[in-house]
Amino acid sequence: MNDRDDSLSIETLTAQALGWVDHDTRSVIPPIYPSTTYERGPDLTYHHDRKYTRADNPTYDQVSELLRMLEGGADAQLFASGMAATVAVFQALKPGDHVIVPENVYGGVRKWLTGFAHPWGIDFDAVPNEDVEALKAALRPGKTKIVWIETPSNPEWRIMDIKASAALAHEAGAIAVADNTVATPVHTRPIELGADIVMHSATKYLNGHGDVLMGALVSAGESELWHRIHEIAHDAGALPGPFETWLLLRGMRTLFLRMERISSNALAVARHFRKHPKVTEVLYPGLPECRGHEVALSQMRRGFGGMLSMRIAGGREKAVAVQAGVKVFKRATSMGTTESLIEHRASYEGPGSPVPGDLLRLAIGIENVSDLIADLEQALAAV
Repeated sequence: MNDRDDSLSIETLTAQALGWVDHDTRSVIPPIYPSTTYERGPDLTYHHDRKYTRADNPTYDQVSELLRMLEGGADAQLFASGMAATVAVFQALKPGDHVIVPENVYGGVRKWLTGFAHPWGIDFDAVPNEDVEALKAALRPGKTKIVWIETPSNPEWRIMDIKASAALAHEAGAIAVADNTVATPVHTRPIELGADIVMHSATKYLNGHGDVLMGALVSAGESELWHRIHEIAHDAGALPGPFETWLLLRGMRTLFLRMERISSNALAVARHFRKHPKVTEVLYPGLPECRGHEVALSQMRRGFGGMLSMRIAGGREKAVAVQAGVKVFKRATSMGTTESLIEHRASYEGPGSPVPGDLLRLAIGIENVSDLIADLEQALAAV
């Protein structure tokens, strides 16, 4: 069904979803396969080895192949959510294994490790995102199995050196897993920098329309851990439905177009408010003054993504007032949608969150950037 031409650019292959055309109908949009099972032959064989939808739904095939191609990997596995993909990596470990994560890491990862890692027999340490020497010191050769890389990290958008982190992980016999949700393969391809597995909350930029909950892992090659992850996905059943998968493919076709506009808008917003009298700091890796900017320049291309945060003068009370005063931004939790979102992150994460109370997280969309800037200006002027 795939008339793919590998001489084409990655942008064209993505826009055309690898050039798929149905050989019978010549349809350029693939169908959805809702069937949960497949008829077995009288001789006990399975047609194209498809046995049951949990592992064998044809709707998964094209999305998985497009993801694999985008990240330059060897194999891809879909999940029902980004957290399902993340947890599958940790569940593939064995009691006594050790994990290293960055201090500034997505709250869902921190929450799972804090609440479930020790009962599962997994030990973990957190190290400063930019501190390669701290990572080196935390490694336990023979015990450390995963070095988790998140860059830019949520919600302070700090940068980890993927190449250096992966090299240290490999020296200690560990696997480097990179959360590439924010950067997307448009801006960063972690496998090219040494990562062994790439994780996506496909809910976000890959889908891009705020109407799909999905996750994905892409592997650079075969390994015992990757085999166990496959087994967990299929046997535990943390897989998406065919309709969500079809919607993800629809969204991915515009990935490069959307990320170009989103990144351009985000940089313009960051530059505009970097010296605003009511903003104490703008956190965005595209600004030269931000931590990790030089590393970001070395491992990001075509821009720095659509996520930034502002720290508001006057603390939590003023930050909450600013988000209450917006009219164009939507007060909602997520990222990667066509509309711009604003969030008081600490209140979303709840008690115990390490996020500063004066921080507002902005997920920039594809609107006219002048409208976004004007909206934030009027909200700031009112407090």
